[in-house]
Amino acid sequence: MENGEISTMKVLLGAILVVLAHLLHVFVLKPRSLRAKLQKQGIDGPSPHFYFGNISEMKSLLLQAHSLKDGVPTSISHNWLSTVFPHILKWRKQYGPIYLFSSGSIQWLMVTDIEMVKEIVLNTSLILGKPSFLSKDNRPLLGKGILSSSGLFWAHQRKIIAPELYLDKMKTKVGMIVDSTNIMLRSWETKLEKDGVSEIKVDQDLRNLSGDIIARACFGSNYVEGREIFSKLRELQNIICKIFAGIPGFRYLPNKSNRQMWRLEKEISSKISKLIKQRQIDAHDEQDLLQMILDSAKKCESDGDSFLPNATSRERFMIDNCKNIFFAGYETTAITTSWCLMLLATHPDWQDRVRAEVLKICGKDGIVDANQLKSMKTLTMVIQETLRLYPPALSVVRQAFEDINFKGIQIPKGMNLQIPMPILHQDPELWGHDAHKFNPERFANGVHGACKIPQVYMPFGMGPRVCLGQHLAMVELKVILSLILLKFQFSLSSSYCHSPSYHMLVEPGHGVALHMTKI
Repeated sequence: MENGEISTMKVLLGAILVVLAHLLHVFVLKPRSLRAKLQKQGIDGPSPHFYFGNISEMKSLLLQAHSLKDGVPTSISHNWLSTVFPHILKWRKQYGPIYLFSSGSIQWLMVTDIEMVKEIVLNTSLILGKPSFLSKDNRPLLGKGILSSSGLFWAHQRKIIAPELYLDKMKTKVGMIVDSTNIMLRSWETKLEKDGVSEIKVDQDLRNLSGDIIARACFGSNYVEGREIFSKLRELQNIICKIFAGIPGFRYLPNKSNRQMWRLEKEISSKISKLIKQRQIDAHDEQDLLQMILDSAKKCESDGDSFLPNATSRERFMIDNCKNIFFAGYETTAITTSWCLMLLATHPDWQDRVRAEVLKICGKDGIVDANQLKSMKTLTMVIQETLRLYPPALSVVRQAFEDINFKGIQIPKGMNLQIPMPILHQDPELWGHDAHKFNPERFANGVHGACKIPQVYMPFGMGPRVCLGQHLAMVELKVILSLILLKFQFSLSSSYCHSPSYHMLVEPGHGVALHMTKI
């Protein structure tokens, strides 16, 4: 064998050994080390399998839960966790309120212990942030935007974006939200039959409305292009939600799903980039979110802040955060509105109470403005109860970037923490004997009056990483629901099938069909 061939073989063998060493570290050594450090402190969980971790068992439990439900008449129960995430209930019962499990190579510490939850969500240290896999496995959707970034980079982004989403600025969007909502309501009116009654499946209309609102809020006069971007982002989200995060190398395979994902990511980035460049060229006095982010980024640069050192990083910042604002503000609002209408349809007494309040505040002309929203106490209670029973996001997730101690437990560097909201939102010890029931009255004195430990109520997150878009979401929900209540009475259609499902967010699996009557 020639010397050159021997050298090539050595290089190839060395490369293979490096890859094998990396795989050994990712799949065996690191997971065992993280788990061993917690097992020594008395924390345990189901044994993970090589490569897939506990994913196979999670899928098996889900299929079993669905098979038990098949053929059984569907009743409306708000205690839905057993059919959507049965593994959480099973392992919590088996291993206690704090336990270990893994999703592929990602190691998780599930936390439902109340005192530990409080410590985690209120912690302000930058060594606790969003799991690094979010910006890898969900990179096409989130990139390195504010939802997936951590540390100083996240702090810099928050400094730029947060002031643009304060309540006072969101109140200026009310007129635009009213205009968009009225367009949808006029389309509903045309669907009503001669007797004034019609069945309407509201989900897609509410998605279109939410997309229209967030597109106008983000892109102003270019909202038509914005809606096209959001349509592609929705398609991208549907692809990503079918892939289990944490399986190393899966996102690099040139299979059909990944090719679609890469194509959509490229198209979306190109369209947002084009809008940014056009906005920079044109003279605009628009105060949409795109312009606000552009202005804030420029101000950050002029103040000597170096986290956006060049034009490429500034453009990437714009693109990623436009995606993040879409994901946080588009789907979540539409889903919460659907759940809220379903609950009001099944509780006509509350529907009448909220309608009476809105009518009293807005008058017979039904004019909704920003100053009236804060007076809608009953409507606020209904929205809060809806978010308690059906929080759009499943959980609050964090990663320890250094060793950190919570409630006397030493969490090792690299461990991911997960806090499941539905478990805490429906705990009878915190909310009372009717924790699984729809009772907005519990929020009559706010969250502090509703729950023994208010920190566990976190539909918008909690602490330093609370959702920046919560004010826009609440304004949007109040405007849309108040206008619907002023124009329609509604009840649940017999075709409605109560089936909460998880597709990155908790949503009605078969939609929400309502019998609508024009008032």
